[in-house]
Amino acid sequence: MPNDTPSFKEDHISQIPALQLLINLGYEYITPAEAMRLRGGKAGNVILETVLEDRLKNMPCNTFTSGGKEYQFSNSSVSEAINTLKKMPYDGLIRNNEQIYDLLSLGKIFEETLPSGKKSFDLKYIDWENISDNIYHVTEEFSVETSDGVHHRRPDIVLFINGIPVCVIECKRPDMKKPVEQAISQQLRNQAREEIYYLFTFSQILIALSVDDASYGTTGTPIKFWSKWKERSNDAADIQALINKPLNSDVKTGIFKERYQYALKYFEDMESMGRQVTEQDRVIYRLCRHERLMDLIRYFIIFDAGEKKIARHQQFFVVKSAVERVKQYETKSKRKGGVIWHTQGSGKSLTMVMLSKAIAMESSISNPRVIIVTDRINLDKQIRDTFRHCGIDAKRAGSGTDLLKLLENEQNTVMTTVLFKFRSAVRKSDKEINTENVFVLADEGHRSHYGTARGTMERMLPGACYIGFTGTPLMKDEKRSTIEKFGGFIDPTYTIEEATEDGAVVRLIYEGRMNILNVNQEETDKWFVRESEGLSYGQQADLKREYTRKSRLMSVEDNIKAIAYDISEHYSKNWKDTGFKAQLATGSKADALKYKKYLDSFGKVTSEVLISGPDDREGYEDVDEEPNDEVKKFWKKMMERFGDSEKYEEQIVNMFKHGDEPEIIIVVSKLLTGFDAPRNAILYLAKELHDHTLLQAIARVNRVCEGKEYGFIVDYAGILGELDKALTFYKALGRFEESDLKGALISMKEEVKQVSEDYTNLKAMFRSIKNKQDSEEYLRVLNDEEIRDKFYERISRFSLRMGIVLSSGIFYEEVDEKQIEEYKRHLKFFQNLRRMSKNRYAEKLDMAEYEPKIKRILDTYITSGDMVQLTGQVDIFDSVKFEKAVEQVEGKAAKADTIAYNTQRTIKEKFDEDPVFFKKFSELLKDAIEAFKAERISDAQYLDKVKDIAQSVVNKDSEGLPEEIKGNGAVAAIYRVVEDGLKDSEKAGGIDMSKTAFMIEDIVNRHAIVDWQENEDAKKSMLNSLEDYMIDELGVDYNSVDVISTEIMKIALSRYTK
Repeated sequence: MPNDTPSFKEDHISQIPALQLLINLGYEYITPAEAMRLRGGKAGNVILETVLEDRLKNMPCNTFTSGGKEYQFSNSSVSEAINTLKKMPYDGLIRNNEQIYDLLSLGKIFEETLPSGKKSFDLKYIDWENISDNIYHVTEEFSVETSDGVHHRRPDIVLFINGIPVCVIECKRPDMKKPVEQAISQQLRNQAREEIYYLFTFSQILIALSVDDASYGTTGTPIKFWSKWKERSNDAADIQALINKPLNSDVKTGIFKERYQYALKYFEDMESMGRQVTEQDRVIYRLCRHERLMDLIRYFIIFDAGEKKIARHQQFFVVKSAVERVKQYETKSKRKGGVIWHTQGSGKSLTMVMLSKAIAMESSISNPRVIIVTDRINLDKQIRDTFRHCGIDAKRAGSGTDLLKLLENEQNTVMTTVLFKFRSAVRKSDKEINTENVFVLADEGHRSHYGTARGTMERMLPGACYIGFTGTPLMKDEKRSTIEKFGGFIDPTYTIEEATEDGAVVRLIYEGRMNILNVNQEETDKWFVRESEGLSYGQQADLKREYTRKSRLMSVEDNIKAIAYDISEHYSKNWKDTGFKAQLATGSKADALKYKKYLDSFGKVTSEVLISGPDDREGYEDVDEEPNDEVKKFWKKMMERFGDSEKYEEQIVNMFKHGDEPEIIIVVSKLLTGFDAPRNAILYLAKELHDHTLLQAIARVNRVCEGKEYGFIVDYAGILGELDKALTFYKALGRFEESDLKGALISMKEEVKQVSEDYTNLKAMFRSIKNKQDSEEYLRVLNDEEIRDKFYERISRFSLRMGIVLSSGIFYEEVDEKQIEEYKRHLKFFQNLRRMSKNRYAEKLDMAEYEPKIKRILDTYITSGDMVQLTGQVDIFDSVKFEKAVEQVEGKAAKADTIAYNTQRTIKEKFDEDPVFFKKFSELLKDAIEAFKAERISDAQYLDKVKDIAQSVVNKDSEGLPEEIKGNGAVAAIYRVVEDGLKDSEKAGGIDMSKTAFMIEDIVNRHAIVDWQENEDAKKSMLNSLEDYMIDELGVDYNSVDVISTEIMKIALSRYTK
């Protein structure tokens, strides 16, 4: 009869369906035993050498012609090619991975001796052009020896191309907590130096699966940067057909003949009925089908300054679209171009690198050359550095003459320059430059590349293909001109909202925080009358306008001092010692120095000023003022300190990005565009910004960083008020389309409103409590694990939200003081309750709940009160520590829970060491907890019961054991299993249980060779011997043998390590 409910076992719901789909995608299945044979029986070797040797010899791309005759590479070359992969000296995981990636991508040159003499040829590990000439394998439970040779790890599924492991997949059952995160964590653990890092020197794509969720990354990807894949086409029908395509009988036999044998019936039932497509299926199909896997590895993996990166979905699809676009022509000699709009923070620079790489490798484009054009020197340097970090030698034009030389030399594949250098290059050019297959990638193409400068560029490169990149939306009046010049959007665009949803950037919270200037109107009027004497009416109006400009008011000394004080207080109370930094944007260089002076005088934060050098007029702030030499003095000091302007900027930026100080970097226009510092979390705006400049500036704090939930914009210039209208209603952003700005900013007012909802949801969990002052009642509500999990989630959300709003002036304006105190009081209580709950129910502390930012808020705004001592998990076998931990807890019920849940945890951890014994006490403990919950026993009775149970567990109650077995833990565990397994058997009376236990222990000992737990053959041999003994010697029936041997194998695996 078919199963009538779904199974949530990992094998049933994830691993076997994944194997089935991969096999139907064209991967040849090999059993774990066959995989071990193909790598020479060595668990430390991860290459299927037999397969690789065959492909190196026999792939068509590895034959070469000389004198009209075809040749294969010699055996010595093939052996050396394999050894080059296998025996690479350790140089760090990512460095070794990069070296292997280069070999897989490019092959290796070998010298061959031919009748005509010695010649060199390229030997390819993978045929990238004819992907059907490669061989693709899949196996499961791929046992790999750790680097110290002591242990083994078994990744769930591994994919091979020509015997080289390129993809590692971990599967998790969906009913466990955060299954995909656990799968990622396992992948990261396995990459450690002491683990199976060697496997990951070859891996290119890593996948974490859990039926209804999946993420992918590559070697070294931190957990924060694993991504979700989103397809751009409808592939549901294709996937549906593949997942329900039956496996052929030989393949099915191979999969189910060993470890999956028990699951065959379940699988056949599922196969006969058919099933629906899951997210796991979608991700496997979209990432692992042959052509997609090859594409991702070849074109969409880069190494960036010691980090390996793989494309996100939007990068992959836009590069594919762009390559298809440029293969078309809009005129006979000019290729089609377009505009790529991917919001800031989503990897625009790396998309440029990937597109350049894809164009350079496109076989239909002969001798392609790529020129990256920006409109600022610092962006030009940044992009050149990005290319260099990714291993691409991008030539940077330092002048118009340099640019001309680079363009004239057709060997230069990738070049970078600044737009204005085309002017001087055009003037100096005296010969025509070949622009066939020249591709111009124009950064921020909407901003300046369609004006006169664009015309100059086109005169020099008339036949070039132009692709504009932008990180901000196009304004209404830009869209038409930009599309006309570049040729329309290249799909897909990637909006602010999409990037936020994907977790590619963090949300931005905006708060208007204008300082109200105290103006002495009478004195101001007297001054104006005096200064305007003799001026015409028009001149008086001009003077009045000049001195009432917002930028003028922002530069008033008292205003700067007040803002500096507010910043000092805001940062020191909310962000200091959290690891996150801030950026202060000011209206002028003189203002920047004043802010620095006042921040230093308050002494609560550290800061540095980063500005460009003074020009000839820098000493003058206005036509009527005396020269102010502060900027010149500052600049001289910086040049003495750092040597030159480039080192000054480089070292200040490096200190800000990587050091503890400065905490705040003060700028005028530098670093407001193209500046990528993930720790930068707060932007203080003390200047007016509009349009693209504003959107680019606020994006400085949207980069993803561990522990960073939001970026914060604190606006002292009143650019967007309190953000109580749609963004396009504001002058600063009124020229954009509303839909293009969706998700750009969240108002602090919205966060304040949300606090009330979070608070209500948290309190609702304890609505049934009669005595609100009795903490014991609260803890009783939390004795159910699902309720505890929900509570932890809600208190974390409320804590985070309180951390945001407590730092905002709006919170104190919008919410009355009494309500704020209630929030703070309950926040402190619920934080304590969480600690008490973790302690009582013996749970691990989740450090994500105690991130530096939350801790800082609690320390600053919430008085400490009586904090609960957190003991958490305690070893019940350490009687001194355990008794001390219990004594710290007040109340009999609380003490009982502390004992009960720590004992329960211990039983769970040690269960396989003695299953029958621990099952008995697990049930006794469960009965005691249930009786207490149902109020059938008192607090005192509950305490007495769990004390007795804990004592029996610790002392290993030996009641019922023969004297000769007492004190021998392993034999006692076997004895209990045999006795329990035969309790209903007619044979039980005729069997010497004690002798049998010792005989079984002897069998286990004889088969427990070194690392036997990881050796499938050794385990199978042990199991066969156990079954033979019980059937042949004891005459036990098959059903009982199956039950007993399964339990004994558990005991052996947990106790007999060699």
